[in-house]
Amino acid sequence: MSDSATPVGLAVPTRKPAPATVEEPKDTTHTPSQRYLSTRGGDYGLSFEEVVLKGLAADGGLFIPEEIPQLPRDWQTKWQKLSFSELALEILSLYISSSEIPPADLKEIIDRSYSTFRAQETTPLVALNAQDNLYLLELFHGPTFAFKDVALQLLGNLFEYFLVRRNKGKTGRDRHHLTVVGATSGDTGSAAIYGLRGKKDVSVFILHPKGRVSPVQEAQMTTVLDANVHNLAVEGTFDDCQDTVKALFADPQINEILNLGAVNSINWARILAQTTYYFHAYFALLKSKSYEPGHKVRFVVPTGNFGDILAGYFAKRMGLPIEKLVVATNENDILDRFWKTGHYEKKAVHGKEAEGGIPADGAKAHEDGVRETLSPAMDILVSSNFERLLWFLAYEFAAEAGMDDEWNKKQAGQEVESWLKKLKSNGGFGVHADILKFANRDFESERVSDVQTLETIRKFYATPLSNGTTNSAGSKGGYVLDPHSAIGVAASLRSMKRASPSKTHHVSLATAHPAKFANAVDLALKDEEGFTFDTVLPEEFVGLEQKERRVKVVPKDAGWEGVRTIVQDEVEEELRGAS
Repeated sequence: MSDSATPVGLAVPTRKPAPATVEEPKDTTHTPSQRYLSTRGGDYGLSFEEVVLKGLAADGGLFIPEEIPQLPRDWQTKWQKLSFSELALEILSLYISSSEIPPADLKEIIDRSYSTFRAQETTPLVALNAQDNLYLLELFHGPTFAFKDVALQLLGNLFEYFLVRRNKGKTGRDRHHLTVVGATSGDTGSAAIYGLRGKKDVSVFILHPKGRVSPVQEAQMTTVLDANVHNLAVEGTFDDCQDTVKALFADPQINEILNLGAVNSINWARILAQTTYYFHAYFALLKSKSYEPGHKVRFVVPTGNFGDILAGYFAKRMGLPIEKLVVATNENDILDRFWKTGHYEKKAVHGKEAEGGIPADGAKAHEDGVRETLSPAMDILVSSNFERLLWFLAYEFAAEAGMDDEWNKKQAGQEVESWLKKLKSNGGFGVHADILKFANRDFESERVSDVQTLETIRKFYATPLSNGTTNSAGSKGGYVLDPHSAIGVAASLRSMKRASPSKTHHVSLATAHPAKFANAVDLALKDEEGFTFDTVLPEEFVGLEQKERRVKVVPKDAGWEGVRTIVQDEVEEELRGAS
């Protein structure tokens, strides 16, 4: 065993610390679930507005609520007939104080966010195989045909709401202006752009590797001509883009001039928004003819950065009766290896061993040793949001020492910081056996190869849909899965072998429309009789690549300082135009 895999345990004290002599005044406007702390212990007591606009804690940690709220006693009775937006209002209100966003304002923000979705149910549940209780939760009905729209449409409106309020009565340079900077290999960029386009007092800069995103993804980003949207095509890899963004956030010069904001999944609002569709799917399942009282529910989530499945963890901890959350990874399997061994370690590959994806679908160029696959949105070597789960696992382990809650929280933050230092210096770390036991209580994991991904796409294209179910992707006959959704379905089939299919319902999350990753789908189905991609191509994609574009190319030798100059100049021009 390498040093990086050595288990780290929490110190257990022998006595409780002396009680504080002076009690701080109680916060009567926020419940514990409406106040936020950093996973690394440096920040406590932050408001929802602060964590949304900051994105990342000052100590480098991620924001989480001080306490996960429990559902109201009569939640099933009261919530089961609610629409997606009505359900979101109930859930988000548990995490957002009415003193920050009054209920009427929050309702308007939510309603506006989901009015952009094509499906009436927002995230419809489809019976993929009703006989075996296998369902697909379609999350791709937003403006950019990817699950990230569910969160980023809401986040864009939250940014706008907070800025309008902060700028009331202010003019010109006195107004608070937010500069959002992000790196993308395709989906995050387009979803962020569509969520922020036209927003007042917000500039959005999205960096993508030139020529290394799919044609559809590039067109979705660069054909948005709103004045506050800036696309930067960087000559290099996705890794170069990401390194540039990190350098900008760490640079005191630009942070002194501009207020930088984050839109990737480290922003707490994205996790919170995604929690809603677990509840919505559960209620849709209750209405199905196959569900009976006493049946169990498993959610299966294709994941790379751990944000989507983390939302399910919060739903489960709140009280949603989920038996298991199944982590479905591709060949970049750091998460699967953690659940199997308790060791969270990078497994970098380079050269020929790293090749395998389709560049035209957005395959990343071996950044930091990641392997290219047919599911590029999951090609991640280290999962950023996993830090949030680690905090809760460390907190639970600390609580066994019998100390007070303040001590438990402090210990959890210290332990997370220690683990992440080991990850950075040694390439990995191991956890105590009890922590792995806690993790396995709520989760299982599966690793799905590219070969198995293609097999799954072919299998479900050849299988007629259950009970006349309509394929929302638009195909006739069987279902056309995108490669990421196929990984979730493949993992579901394995989970079904461990659980009784007649008494366990599997809900697999479909994260993208198949047209977003056309080349992988075509690779799987090109030899299938009757298959033509015209059957799954949305009308919104027809002619997209011929539309007018606005994009600035960043030369390879410009470096992050060159990008900093571009950002400062473009924001300055925007502000002059708004004056």
